[in-house]
Amino acid sequence: MSTRAETDLALPRRRTRPHFGDLALRAIAGAAALTVLIVLILIAYKVTQQAWDAISTFGLGFLTSSEWNAVTNQYGARDLIWGTAVTSFFALLFAVPISIAIGLFLSELAPRRLRGPVGALVELLAAIPSVVLGLWGILVMGPFLEAHVEPFLIDHFGWIPLFSGTPSNVGLLPACLVLTIMIVPIVSSICRELFDSVPSELKAGSLALGSTRWEMMRGVAIPQVSGGIVAAVILGLARAMGEAIAVSLTIGGTARTGWSLFGSADTLASRIANQYQGAATALQTSSIAYLATILLVLSLGANLTAALIVRRIRRRMGAR
Repeated sequence: MSTRAETDLALPRRRTRPHFGDLALRAIAGAAALTVLIVLILIAYKVTQQAWDAISTFGLGFLTSSEWNAVTNQYGARDLIWGTAVTSFFALLFAVPISIAIGLFLSELAPRRLRGPVGALVELLAAIPSVVLGLWGILVMGPFLEAHVEPFLIDHFGWIPLFSGTPSNVGLLPACLVLTIMIVPIVSSICRELFDSVPSELKAGSLALGSTRWEMMRGVAIPQVSGGIVAAVILGLARAMGEAIAVSLTIGGTARTGWSLFGSADTLASRIANQYQGAATALQTSSIAYLATILLVLSLGANLTAALIVRRIRRRMGAR
């Protein structure tokens, strides 16, 4: 009995009442999460409310109509959705391999004395204002593409619809490249942190079993953080779909549906930025808000899809 009593005295007593700090932390964290949810709901409600006139007037036909005429008050978003999809797809197509390669280089291959300066330069690229990148794109990159890159592509690959047409300093190709420059710092920084988080024991074990460094990265590092890479790519996709200023300066502003990367086009975000302040009628303002509603739905859908993919990959990794 005495031994049991001594043991009970040695054990720390459990608090019967929650500590004030725990309650405060729970309340603050819960309020922060609830605030984000409320702000998202209010944004969606306000945008949808402003777009309701256009929604009731055009319905779902707004998504399939290509007409945008302020004189006749007829509006449609098909060409703008197409431009958003094309620019976002090709920006990701260019940016994702570059970003993963940068992340692998900085985490696995670069000498230690170079990792800090090179990583800082990559992250500083994300701090450049989008309007500055847009001006650089229209003043420097656009003329270079028109004079050198696009004629070469037309001469050698003009039989492919993507590279047909005439050279131009504005269009889908300059917009895609500007978006690529804007996406790379975000995705590469996340990829670097992901690769640094892979346990060193797994890497060392793979190398000890005879794997080359490339085989270790391909078979251990990348699969270990594949869910995070998917999330980083979706984050880059959201940035590409929502970018307005840099795209509006380089894409040309003419809505169309076509496969050529050399022609002028327009996107949802670019049209919103260019015409909202100068809208002539209430229906035009409502139609621009309808574009914002579509963009919001696309962004939320992309993020929900990313969350489902990440959850599925984590379950698969856990099963293994």
